[in-house]
Amino acid sequence: MKKLALLAVVLSSAASAAPETYVIDNTHTFPRFEYNHLGYSTQVSRFDKTSGRITLDRAAGTGSVEVTIDARSVNTGYALFNEHIQGEDYFHTGKYPAITFKSSNLKFDGGKLVAVDGDLTVKGVTRPVTLAVTSFHCMPHPMLRKDACGANATARIRRSEFNAGKSAPFVSDEVTLTIPVEAVKE
Repeated sequence: MKKLALLAVVLSSAASAAPETYVIDNTHTFPRFEYNHLGYSTQVSRFDKTSGRITLDRAAGTGSVEVTIDARSVNTGYALFNEHIQGEDYFHTGKYPAITFKSSNLKFDGGKLVAVDGDLTVKGVTRPVTLAVTSFHCMPHPMLRKDACGANATARIRRSEFNAGKSAPFVSDEVTLTIPVEAVKE
Protein backbone atom coordinates (compact mmCIF):
# COMPACT_ATOMS: atom_id res chain seq x y z
CA MET A 1 0.00 0.00 0.00
CA LYS A 2 2.85 2.39 0.85
CA LYS A 3 4.43 1.68 -2.54
CA LEU A 4 1.16 2.60 -4.27
CA ALA A 5 0.94 5.87 -2.35
CA LEU A 6 4.57 6.67 -3.18
CA LEU A 7 3.95 5.90 -6.87
CA ALA A 8 0.92 8.22 -6.87
CA VAL A 9 3.02 11.04 -5.38
CA VAL A 10 5.79 10.53 -7.94
CA LEU A 11 3.32 10.45 -10.84
CA SER A 12 1.48 13.56 -9.64
CA SER A 13 4.80 15.40 -9.25
CA ALA A 14 5.82 14.43 -12.77
CA ALA A 15 2.47 15.60 -14.14
CA SER A 16 2.71 18.95 -12.39
CA ALA A 17 6.20 19.47 -13.80
CA ALA A 18 4.98 19.16 -17.38
CA PRO A 19 4.83 22.25 -19.60
CA GLU A 20 1.55 24.14 -19.43
CA THR A 21 0.21 26.28 -22.27
CA TYR A 22 -1.65 29.51 -21.69
CA VAL A 23 -3.57 31.55 -24.28
CA ILE A 24 -3.25 35.32 -24.08
CA ASP A 25 -6.44 37.01 -22.89
CA ASN A 26 -6.94 39.84 -25.38
CA THR A 27 -9.38 41.58 -23.06
CA HIS A 28 -6.65 42.11 -20.46
CA THR A 29 -3.51 42.42 -22.60
CA PHE A 30 -2.85 45.90 -24.01
CA PRO A 31 0.80 46.50 -24.92
CA ARG A 32 1.81 50.14 -24.73
CA PHE A 33 4.68 52.32 -25.82
CA GLU A 34 6.03 55.53 -24.32
CA TYR A 35 8.24 58.19 -25.86
CA ASN A 36 9.34 61.74 -25.19
CA HIS A 37 7.49 64.28 -27.34
CA LEU A 38 9.62 67.32 -28.17
CA GLY A 39 10.92 67.45 -24.61
CA TYR A 40 7.48 68.53 -23.39
CA SER A 41 6.01 65.28 -22.11
CA THR A 42 6.03 61.52 -22.17
CA GLN A 43 3.31 60.27 -24.50
CA VAL A 44 1.73 56.88 -23.85
CA SER A 45 -0.19 54.91 -26.48
CA ARG A 46 -1.39 51.34 -26.64
CA PHE A 47 -2.49 48.55 -28.94
CA ASP A 48 -6.02 47.20 -28.51
CA LYS A 49 -5.63 43.75 -30.13
CA THR A 50 -3.10 41.15 -29.01
CA SER A 51 -2.93 37.37 -29.29
CA GLY A 52 -0.46 34.63 -28.53
CA ARG A 53 0.60 31.72 -26.39
CA ILE A 54 2.83 31.21 -23.41
CA THR A 55 4.20 27.80 -22.49
CA LEU A 56 5.74 27.36 -19.06
CA ASP A 57 7.46 24.53 -17.29
CA ARG A 58 8.10 26.28 -14.00
CA ALA A 59 9.70 23.22 -12.40
CA ALA A 60 12.26 22.96 -15.21
CA GLY A 61 12.61 26.75 -15.59
CA THR A 62 11.81 26.66 -19.30
CA GLY A 63 9.13 27.78 -21.69
CA SER A 64 8.29 29.91 -24.67
CA VAL A 65 6.41 33.11 -25.45
CA GLU A 66 4.79 34.16 -28.71
CA VAL A 67 2.96 37.49 -28.88
CA THR A 68 1.30 39.01 -31.94
CA ILE A 69 0.19 42.64 -31.74
CA ASP A 70 -2.18 43.99 -34.36
CA ALA A 71 -0.36 47.23 -35.28
CA ARG A 72 -3.58 48.51 -36.90
CA SER A 73 -5.15 48.57 -33.43
CA VAL A 74 -2.82 51.37 -32.26
CA ASN A 75 -4.69 53.72 -29.95
CA THR A 76 -3.12 57.10 -29.25
CA GLY A 77 -6.40 58.61 -28.08
CA TYR A 78 -6.63 60.65 -31.30
CA ALA A 79 -8.03 59.03 -34.50
CA LEU A 80 -6.08 61.28 -36.89
CA PHE A 81 -2.78 60.47 -35.16
CA ASN A 82 -3.65 56.74 -35.14
CA GLU A 83 -3.83 56.95 -38.95
CA HIS A 84 -0.65 59.03 -39.14
CA ILE A 85 1.56 56.56 -37.26
CA GLN A 86 0.17 53.66 -39.27
CA GLY A 87 1.75 55.30 -42.34
CA GLU A 88 5.01 54.34 -44.07
CA ASP A 89 7.22 56.52 -41.84
CA TYR A 90 6.21 54.69 -38.67
CA PHE A 91 4.37 51.32 -38.45
CA HIS A 92 3.49 51.03 -42.18
CA THR A 93 0.53 48.81 -41.29
CA GLY A 94 -0.56 48.49 -44.92
CA LYS A 95 2.51 46.31 -45.52
CA TYR A 96 3.31 45.16 -41.95
CA PRO A 97 0.03 44.73 -40.03
CA ALA A 98 1.58 42.80 -37.12
CA ILE A 99 4.30 43.31 -34.53
CA THR A 100 5.59 40.02 -33.15
CA PHE A 101 7.74 38.81 -30.28
CA LYS A 102 9.06 35.24 -30.17
CA SER A 103 11.14 34.10 -27.24
CA SER A 104 14.45 32.33 -27.47
CA ASN A 105 15.04 31.92 -23.71
CA LEU A 106 13.12 32.41 -20.48
CA LYS A 107 15.07 33.29 -17.34
CA PHE A 108 13.81 32.20 -13.94
CA ASP A 109 15.08 33.10 -10.50
CA GLY A 110 13.78 31.01 -7.63
CA GLY A 111 10.82 29.79 -9.67
CA LYS A 112 9.84 33.30 -10.76
CA LEU A 113 10.06 34.44 -14.36
CA VAL A 114 12.36 37.49 -14.42
CA ALA A 115 13.26 38.02 -18.10
CA VAL A 116 12.45 36.83 -21.59
CA ASP A 117 14.99 37.00 -24.41
CA GLY A 118 13.63 36.91 -27.91
CA ASP A 119 13.16 38.50 -31.29
CA LEU A 120 10.96 41.54 -31.77
CA THR A 121 9.76 42.17 -35.32
CA VAL A 122 8.43 45.62 -36.20
CA LYS A 123 7.92 46.82 -39.75
CA GLY A 124 9.61 43.72 -41.15
CA VAL A 125 12.79 44.26 -39.10
CA THR A 126 13.74 41.67 -36.48
CA ARG A 127 16.03 42.54 -33.57
CA PRO A 128 16.95 40.72 -30.35
CA VAL A 129 15.25 42.20 -27.29
CA THR A 130 15.20 41.28 -23.62
CA LEU A 131 11.92 41.88 -21.81
CA ALA A 132 12.48 42.49 -18.10
CA VAL A 133 9.62 40.89 -16.20
CA THR A 134 8.70 43.27 -13.38
CA SER A 135 5.88 41.12 -12.00
CA PHE A 136 4.82 37.52 -12.52
CA HIS A 137 1.98 35.66 -10.86
CA CYS A 138 0.08 32.42 -11.55
CA MET A 139 -3.00 31.19 -9.71
CA PRO A 140 -6.50 29.84 -10.33
CA HIS A 141 -8.58 32.56 -11.99
CA PRO A 142 -11.44 33.38 -9.59
CA MET A 143 -14.05 33.90 -12.33
CA LEU A 144 -12.92 31.61 -15.15
CA ARG A 145 -12.12 28.72 -12.78
CA LYS A 146 -9.01 27.87 -14.76
CA ASP A 147 -5.35 28.44 -14.01
CA ALA A 148 -4.06 31.77 -15.26
CA CYS A 149 -0.78 33.69 -15.26
CA GLY A 150 -0.07 37.38 -15.53
CA ALA A 151 3.03 39.46 -15.96
CA ASN A 152 4.33 42.89 -16.79
CA ALA A 153 7.32 42.94 -19.14
CA THR A 154 9.29 45.97 -20.30
CA ALA A 155 12.05 46.74 -22.79
CA ARG A 156 13.65 49.87 -24.22
CA ILE A 157 14.08 49.91 -27.96
CA ARG A 158 15.16 52.45 -30.59
CA ARG A 159 12.63 53.31 -33.29
CA SER A 160 15.43 53.91 -35.79
CA GLU A 161 16.55 50.26 -35.49
CA PHE A 162 13.13 49.27 -36.89
CA ASN A 163 13.07 51.82 -39.75
CA ALA A 164 10.62 54.00 -37.83
CA GLY A 165 12.92 56.81 -36.68
CA LYS A 166 11.28 59.77 -38.43
CA SER A 167 11.35 63.01 -36.37
CA ALA A 168 14.16 61.81 -34.11
CA PRO A 169 15.72 63.31 -32.07
CA PHE A 170 12.87 65.80 -31.59
CA VAL A 171 10.55 62.92 -30.86
CA SER A 172 12.72 60.50 -28.92
CA ASP A 173 14.28 57.59 -30.72
CA GLU A 174 14.17 55.58 -27.50
CA VAL A 175 10.80 54.01 -26.78
CA THR A 176 9.73 52.06 -23.72
CA LEU A 177 7.64 49.05 -24.71
CA THR A 178 5.54 47.54 -21.92
CA ILE A 179 3.51 44.38 -22.28
CA PRO A 180 1.08 43.76 -19.42
CA VAL A 181 -0.18 40.27 -20.19
CA GLU A 182 -2.77 37.91 -18.78
CA ALA A 183 -3.11 34.38 -20.11
CA VAL A 184 -5.47 31.50 -19.32
CA LYS A 185 -4.50 27.84 -19.33
CA GLU A 186 -5.76 25.85 -22.32
